[in-house]
Amino acid sequence: MTLQPVSSRIAFAVATCAYTGYSPIAPGTAGSAAGLLLIVPLRMLGSPWLDVGAALVVFAVGIWSATVVERQLGIEDPGIVVVDEVLGMLVSLLWLPLSWPVVVAAFLLFRVFDIIKPWPAGRFEHLGGGLGIMADDAMAGVYANLVVQVLVWWRPGWMV
Repeated sequence: MTLQPVSSRIAFAVATCAYTGYSPIAPGTAGSAAGLLLIVPLRMLGSPWLDVGAALVVFAVGIWSATVVERQLGIEDPGIVVVDEVLGMLVSLLWLPLSWPVVVAAFLLFRVFDIIKPWPAGRFEHLGGGLGIMADDAMAGVYANLVVQVLVWWRPGWMV
């Protein structure tokens, strides 16, 4: 039995979001929920630009970690990789209030867009490697964010 290098173990921990991706039921949904756990403390710090910075860091680190895991397992877009769902939730909630209706709407819409992958999200998935894994979920997050932004604008009292 050979031990994985430390960098591979770190990549697996990051890509699976502290092993959330090993959830036996709906690992993608579990990864999305983990994204919510990241955004709450960011918002408590009070700067919306921290959300943007966190999304950029998660995107970059996610590309690296997802690529390592994909290569190690020899599987394209392995199901245990959920760092992309974390990114998707961060993007889904950018510049939105963290009220229950907003969070639930963003969560559900992100999951729907992540599953159906409307253009160009489906194309992004074909970029390959960690970039493809991360980019399609980032786009699904953009779609969810835009829909929730419209809902907040259209019915501000309902969503806040």
